[in-house]
Amino acid sequence: MEAFSDGVLAIIITIMVLELRVPEGHDLSALLDMTGTGLLTYLLSFVYIGIYWNSHHHMFHLVRRISGGVLWANLALLFCLSLFPFTTAWVDESGFAQTPVVVYGVNLFGAALAYVVLQNVIIRGQGPDSPLRRAVGRDRKGKTSLVLDVAGILSALLVGGQAGVWIALACYVAVVIMWVVPDPRIDRIVHETAGLT
Repeated sequence: MEAFSDGVLAIIITIMVLELRVPEGHDLSALLDMTGTGLLTYLLSFVYIGIYWNSHHHMFHLVRRISGGVLWANLALLFCLSLFPFTTAWVDESGFAQTPVVVYGVNLFGAALAYVVLQNVIIRGQGPDSPLRRAVGRDRKGKTSLVLDVAGILSALLVGGQAGVWIALACYVAVVIMWVVPDPRIDRIVHETAGLT
């Protein structure tokens, strides 16, 4: 399952980079004119995908059994992540218009929610004393991510003009900043568990 998930994530990243257009000129201004915000939206989505890949990889170090529920929850996560190339391209091509930024936020929220569901399905299958339960604890970072995604969506919808869009993007970037620093909880439990076996 991990190999399949890794392959899907690699394809998602490849599709996203193929959306970037090659500049017609050979200087920095040609690059900025042709890709402009495309590089920034690609970078944001690339880091999001990287965070999910990293978290997924670490989480499955603590999984002993794969059930049908885990497979379906993992597919739901991959489905949400597979929409990133579309929503990223739409945000870029629209020049950060309100509706694409909202849809991008819904995509981010869907992926975050799918990840939490996957995590909970694994914990339920392994029991309340599972290593994953000990590692995530109350999962404040996961819950904060969901809140920031919703705040971004609501900002883009309810705050007038481009201000709402920029607040939404700030919320999405805040999630990246929060997660880009590796979470030591799972590593600590993996090392503890390895020491016991």
